[in-house]
Amino acid sequence: MTEIIDEIRIEQAQGIGFIALNRPKALNALSTPMLHAIHRALDAWRDDATVHAVVVYSPHPRAFCAGGDIRFLYQSAKAGERAVIDEFFTDEYRLNHAIFTYPKPYIALLNGVVMGGGMGISQGAKHTGGVRVVTGSTKMAMPETRIGLFPDVGVSWFLARTPGAIGRYLAATGATIDAADALYAGLADTYMEDDALAGLGNALKEKTYATGADVARFVEAQGRPDAGKASDLERNRQFIDKHFASGNGAACLKSLESATSVTSGPEGEWAAHTAAELRERSPLSIDVSLELIDRAKSSSMAETLRRDLGLTRTTFDHGDVMEGIRARIVDKDNQPAWKVTRVEEVTREEVLRMFDSPWTEPDHPLAELAD
Repeated sequence: MTEIIDEIRIEQAQGIGFIALNRPKALNALSTPMLHAIHRALDAWRDDATVHAVVVYSPHPRAFCAGGDIRFLYQSAKAGERAVIDEFFTDEYRLNHAIFTYPKPYIALLNGVVMGGGMGISQGAKHTGGVRVVTGSTKMAMPETRIGLFPDVGVSWFLARTPGAIGRYLAATGATIDAADALYAGLADTYMEDDALAGLGNALKEKTYATGADVARFVEAQGRPDAGKASDLERNRQFIDKHFASGNGAACLKSLESATSVTSGPEGEWAAHTAAELRERSPLSIDVSLELIDRAKSSSMAETLRRDLGLTRTTFDHGDVMEGIRARIVDKDNQPAWKVTRVEEVTREEVLRMFDSPWTEPDHPLAELAD
């Protein structure tokens, strides 16, 4: 099986299904045709006894995948095409769920930029018995609060299961982490140098595998469990847990700014930097994101994705995402006029209203999902 569209290449070799993301000018941002092509391939390989495992990768050094096609969604919203936006996110979340529940090892090679939707098509690999490989160039993040969105694509489920308060910290700030951080946080499984990763595809095609587990073991054997450097998340873990363990955005910010004024040294510097980051984010999105992580701790992936879909609707209808995309991506003036100006002014009622689903349970577009 080989399928080639302008933005993706799908092929099969040595009992492995290969999915190559091929939209380099957009840093492999996911378009609707890409989502459909990946899902078609996974469906075709699911019951194919000749396919033991799946490998998703980017042949381009700058990025694995920078996320969903935000400009497309912005233009659709400006045109009043709500159904188009709903369809994109519904298709994307169905794909995320298909990966998470895939019955064969799914292996993700995560070089360069790995953000938003890129996390959605990679994090589920661990749940399948697969592997998430990071490299020296990996830049991983869920930066959605910067554009008035929230960590979607089911990633709140994974963030909720990171050590301590790391998930709440990453969700609220949208901080970018490297390979060492990803390994420490449990968001990656093994490390390879970029040069070695480039040759892994050829190495995989040079031998035969009896099972998908054999493929996963081969990939892990090419890497190592550490990135050869210390993790910033590990170094700052005490501060993260202290300031982000509980509470809404206002509580976290108050804690940070108190530390800035009374604490010198590493904690004071870290707190000042982190507080400044939060002040730039959408206040409403910060609180929605923190609430999302807290809810994901006791949710299944199917429940998480259904919640995400409802939130995309309310965020486009009532949140900051259109203004965030305008300011950060379209006009690039970096002067977003958030609906709530300061995080201290966000009310609990406003946050809870964002979680009101526009669908009843039986009518939900993702009602059929089950873990």
